[in-house]
Amino acid sequence: MSSNEEARFSLFSKKKTQKIDKADLKIPVHLAVIMDGNGRWAKKRMLPRSAGHRAGADNLKNLCKNCGHYGIKYVTVYAFSTENWSRPESEVHTLMELFVEYFDRYDPELEQEGIRVRFTGDIKSLPENIQAVCKRAEEGSKHRTRMTLIVAFNYGGRREIVQAAQKLAQQVKEGKIKEEEITEELFAQNLYLPDVPDPDLIIRPSGEERTSNFLVWEGAYSELWFSDVLWPDFGMKELTEALEAYTKRDRRFGGLTKEKKE
Repeated sequence: MSSNEEARFSLFSKKKTQKIDKADLKIPVHLAVIMDGNGRWAKKRMLPRSAGHRAGADNLKNLCKNCGHYGIKYVTVYAFSTENWSRPESEVHTLMELFVEYFDRYDPELEQEGIRVRFTGDIKSLPENIQAVCKRAEEGSKHRTRMTLIVAFNYGGRREIVQAAQKLAQQVKEGKIKEEEITEELFAQNLYLPDVPDPDLIIRPSGEERTSNFLVWEGAYSELWFSDVLWPDFGMKELTEALEAYTKRDRRFGGLTKEKKE
């Protein structure tokens, strides 16, 4: 193995040389997951892509339970991107149908787990029936406090930033704020969900090692963890490995560790 390969392995690999006791794990407040690999999961089993998407949707329920086990307060999942509209019409239709079915089918379980549901993305551009599902799921789960599941649907990080800039430009035009008053803090307040803390950890299964326009602003200082496991097979074992890796990270946010300061 070359020196470059060794460095890459040590940075991104899910493998560990020493296990960490659960009590010693550093638990992120906000975990984000790019649910990737449904199509490949189905192909390996000689099944239609729709079967992979269905298996992936079912696994979201498992993720919520596993995150609840560790006391994670916010879980954001990348369900449908602004770029996914370019997929075949039949596949897009399947994804939309699964979206509706998921919340009709699993809402009682989400209720039992105390999971509030919210959505992030360009929701107003979605078909009316999908918007109605979003509204129903959000309104019906407001009272739940154990965890917040945020579903990124018709989401694109760049579009979110552009729309925030448009809001601020309109406020300047209307004389509500001055151009020089625009700060990072004010900009962040104009994003889709300004009250939600930035993700501490972003996980991507499936072997891909990029964030694909997901939480571009919010994930600027997130820790990243990648796994070769395809999303429908991503379970408690992989989540625990990700949390073990996260526990070992030194989050400096551009500063120095305490040891280096001294």
